[in-house]
Amino acid sequence: MSKLIIHGKRVISGTYKVQGNKNAVLPMIAASLLTSEDVVLENVPNIDDVSSMLEAARSFGAKIKRDLQAGVVKISATRIRTAKISPELASRIRTSFLFAGPLLSRLARASLPPPGGDAIGVRRLDTHFAGFRALGAKAVAGKKHLSFRGSLHGAKILLDEASVTATENILMASVLAKGTTEIYNAACEPHILNLAEMLNSMGAKISGAGTNLIHVEGVDSLHGCSARVGCDYIEAGSYIAAAAVTGGELILTNIDPAPFRVLEGAFARFGVTWSIDSKARTLKYVPRKRLKMKYDLGDAIPSLCDGTWPAFPSDLLSILIVLATQARGTCLFFEKMFESRLYFVDKLRQMGAKIVQCDPHRVVVTGPAQLYGGVVSSNDIRAGISLVIAALSAKGETVISNAETIDRGYESIERTLTNLGADIRRV
Repeated sequence: MSKLIIHGKRVISGTYKVQGNKNAVLPMIAASLLTSEDVVLENVPNIDDVSSMLEAARSFGAKIKRDLQAGVVKISATRIRTAKISPELASRIRTSFLFAGPLLSRLARASLPPPGGDAIGVRRLDTHFAGFRALGAKAVAGKKHLSFRGSLHGAKILLDEASVTATENILMASVLAKGTTEIYNAACEPHILNLAEMLNSMGAKISGAGTNLIHVEGVDSLHGCSARVGCDYIEAGSYIAAAAVTGGELILTNIDPAPFRVLEGAFARFGVTWSIDSKARTLKYVPRKRLKMKYDLGDAIPSLCDGTWPAFPSDLLSILIVLATQARGTCLFFEKMFESRLYFVDKLRQMGAKIVQCDPHRVVVTGPAQLYGGVVSSNDIRAGISLVIAALSAKGETVISNAETIDRGYESIERTLTNLGADIRRV
């Protein structure tokens, strides 16, 4: 177990190239099993979750070639030798379950243990099961294995929730199914569109991705392709918050402008605004004034909540809570998606944050608060990066244990932040 040691009150400033989207590349790796031809993925981040997902693909029989420096991965699933994955591999990463759709589509069977991942709350698999059954598969949920079998056919599917992973899994299962599939109440996140674009470049016939109604015309086979992973706007938002709480200027390169339209309103509530050069694919943040919360009409205390896209993403809510501790005013945060995500605020209170936790889903934050270093532990990716941002603005030394959780979503966090001016090291 490694630790990050951070001495705060250093300005985070400079230029950073945003990595590929973690939430996009993982289903794209799974989708590579849908063809026997080569799939090349570009702009692939060097993070632990990608390594785990590639190891899982290799365990099914895929051959992997990876150029870490170039961010390129070549996947060749000429022959899939098994439709099973080891419990140890599945326990590392929740998106191991995304192999269910491709395996079921290509082999007409799949057997997977319950997936692992961050302990941020209950994440149902029921929507996946309902979708697979609608497509004609027999699905059995055992205590140790989740099994699927059968030839697939098109169907009209109404998802009982706009689940991102269920949309991805059902989409991958349907591209080779006979007939037409309609997925209603589909998730609309940018990584759904990224996956659909990749599948279409492989010969799939998908329309409507990025909306809540997706149409799929089944095809007989898919071929290889080259696909680019979109930018990780969650990582970008994390570094913008780090610059904001320390008073620094930041230029982000390698961005895709579209997702930032969803983020800009929430950040602007705390006085954080930016400019984007769409042609150069760069974002520039310059602090123009002290951080201050923008109240609602009649000076009512604002409420910020997360939701399915294009609502504000849950993965950035923890980061905005830290930002709010350094902004003048009071704000209510409402975490609607995961009942355990906000428990990390206890650690912020240890550091001096003025936070009242109303219940598992809601916290009230009043700022600005002087934060002080301490010894804290990271429970999941987003809580971990939030504690890093808090430590950057705190007086004194902060020690963050279980730093491996951050490595699952952020590439070389200590090197990146050192290059941007932080005093941070790993032991």
